[in-house]
Amino acid sequence: MVRHGFSLGAFGNVKAAWHVMRANQVWAPYPDNDPEAARQHMTRFYRMADRAGRLSIDPRIAAQLEVAWWHTHRAHSHAQATDEDLLAALVRLYCYVYQADPVDVRRAAEHRVRAMALSDAWVAAGCSLDDPTLGEERLALVASFTALREASDRGALANHLRL
Repeated sequence: MVRHGFSLGAFGNVKAAWHVMRANQVWAPYPDNDPEAARQHMTRFYRMADRAGRLSIDPRIAAQLEVAWWHTHRAHSHAQATDEDLLAALVRLYCYVYQADPVDVRRAAEHRVRAMALSDAWVAAGCSLDDPTLGEERLALVASFTALREASDRGALANHLRL
């Protein structure tokens, strides 16, 4: 994902992916996770993408929004947040990071919420590698990233036309 989404070069892709992985690792333990460490790793990731000219954002804000949707996803999995809460958290992240209009990123967020539901179901069912849910999840993720790319391209074109 890092390589295709941000193209930071061989070493940069590995380093950025490592920060994303570490952020997920420190976030994962429940209930004893470390949201601050997760935000720090995601700040480093977003700083790399920003410095490479792939984004034009404040890396700290992007990291806060990233970890906020992780928090909402966790709350959702414990029936403390709705699908709409999760969708809204993703839309906020996507709007900020990709400087896109909420209407443009909503479809990407909807597909991502579907992928999360499929992933959660797969985990609950025991994580079998031959479970067809994995294929459905992959399709939902591809649809999400495709819609996000389209929204990002529309935003970039609109910004270019305003110049």
